[in-house]
Amino acid sequence: MKIGFVLDDSLDKTDGVQQYVLTIGRWLSEQGHDVHYLVGESRRTDLPNLHSLARNINVRFNNNRMSTPLPVSKKKIRALLIRENFDVLHVQMPYSPFLAAKIINAAPDSCAITGTFHIMAANKLSELANRAVRLFVSRSLRRFDRVFSVSEPTARFAKRIYGIESDVLPCAVNLENFYDARPLKKYQDDYTNIVFLGRLVERKGCHYLLSAIKRLQQIESAPIRLIICGPGPQEKSLREFVNRNNLSKIVHFIGQVDEEKAEYLASAHIAVFPSTEGETFGIVLAEAMASGSEVVIGGDNPGYRAVLQDNKEHLINPKDTEAFAALLQYYIRNPSARISAKKWQQSLVKQFDVNVVGNRFIAYCGKVVAIRQSREDN
Repeated sequence: MKIGFVLDDSLDKTDGVQQYVLTIGRWLSEQGHDVHYLVGESRRTDLPNLHSLARNINVRFNNNRMSTPLPVSKKKIRALLIRENFDVLHVQMPYSPFLAAKIINAAPDSCAITGTFHIMAANKLSELANRAVRLFVSRSLRRFDRVFSVSEPTARFAKRIYGIESDVLPCAVNLENFYDARPLKKYQDDYTNIVFLGRLVERKGCHYLLSAIKRLQQIESAPIRLIICGPGPQEKSLREFVNRNNLSKIVHFIGQVDEEKAEYLASAHIAVFPSTEGETFGIVLAEAMASGSEVVIGGDNPGYRAVLQDNKEHLINPKDTEAFAALLQYYIRNPSARISAKKWQQSLVKQFDVNVVGNRFIAYCGKVVAIRQSREDN
């Protein structure tokens, strides 16, 4: 099939939606499908069939930084759709009336339209903004043949705000390089390794983790090591907290990790992702589970809760320092509990593998394309 992924944002970034698009897009290409990317302003040159269709401006939406397209010429869109003649257009939702909605409205009747909802409203203001977006894209919403959501909370959001029924289809995660990950030798000693991996921004909660580590030092004598992987604007204040509270001997700032990402996660006796909000899925949770992190703990937000099956032994309110420290101490003192957690995680993570999600995705697309083609034939 010829499939066009539609994204209002840029593909130059590595945020969750972009990771989803690229992961499943590359998998489909490997299966022999002809994959194109119809996106907002993107400058990268390493992707074949990349169609950068708009100029974008940066905005804050739903407590996240993103870019949104300025209005695009309908003539430009129609010319692309006529030239490429897509079987399926797969739209990342919600979307802008200035790009994705125009692509949907211009698509010929022979083209199937599918979509994936990636977000939930983070607060009342975001909910009002999404209700306003629905008014502007209402015509194009009627054109969808099938819609997916990355989690149950996202599906409820799609129904409540946009009036759309959707099937839950998790984010596709390429786990191939994580299954065989080995711990880094420098961290194989008597210390319990606690690993954080993510952007050093407020909502990712690293500062709450450091507060819990400070408290843990007061109640636990076993040797621990906190490994912080990732860059971000909070790094300076986090380092100052570490120095001010005499934690510099046990806290290690690694910075950006790329090639060794899986090895750092594999080195974790406890992998901790204390995000407070703004998560509709948890790609990094799946990566940690696949890599062999003994215990994966996530912030008790809707997206992480969905990935971790609402398992209270793996969820934490990051702002509750006492409970946070107590949960870390429990797993430090109970290797058998870590072994049980790892077994559960290894069975859970398989459903997020791109080979599983990708096959489900292409089966759904095949059905809607067949229906569209039968209508055309009749």
